[in-house]
Amino acid sequence: MSQEGVDLDKSLGYLLKESSSALRASMEEVLRPLGMSVTHYSCLELLAQRPGLSNSELARGAFVTRQTMNVLLKSLERDGDVTRPTEAAVGKVLPARLTPRGRERLEKATVAVRSVEVRMLAGMSSADQAEAFRILQGLIRSLRDGGVGEGD
Repeated sequence: MSQEGVDLDKSLGYLLKESSSALRASMEEVLRPLGMSVTHYSCLELLAQRPGLSNSELARGAFVTRQTMNVLLKSLERDGDVTRPTEAAVGKVLPARLTPRGRERLEKATVAVRSVEVRMLAGMSSADQAEAFRILQGLIRSLRDGGVGEGD
């Protein structure tokens, strides 16, 4: 441990970031042969669950900037995975929807991503998995809510 720093092996934040990076790298590895990135997959998954999301809503859900999502949506539209109206019905929002081709590609990607999740959880019992979900959800809630009044 350095004199001024934190022992990274004992820093929960560092371990969470390291696990997030490992998960993303594993997901990118299985999605690459399908011609997708994690952001591409996230966008398709979000649209499958909530058709008609706007560029801004998709960007928030995929943890990218609006500009990055706009570029991705144009690419998905050009490739035939997504459709958007040419003109906004109200304001500037162009709601996106999956095409049948987009749904088919999402199904393949979901199988690939699920294989990564299964591998990630392979060494954990069902009870450990449930506890991990509970703990992670609690961490997220504490950070989003500022931690006031939280705790078990």
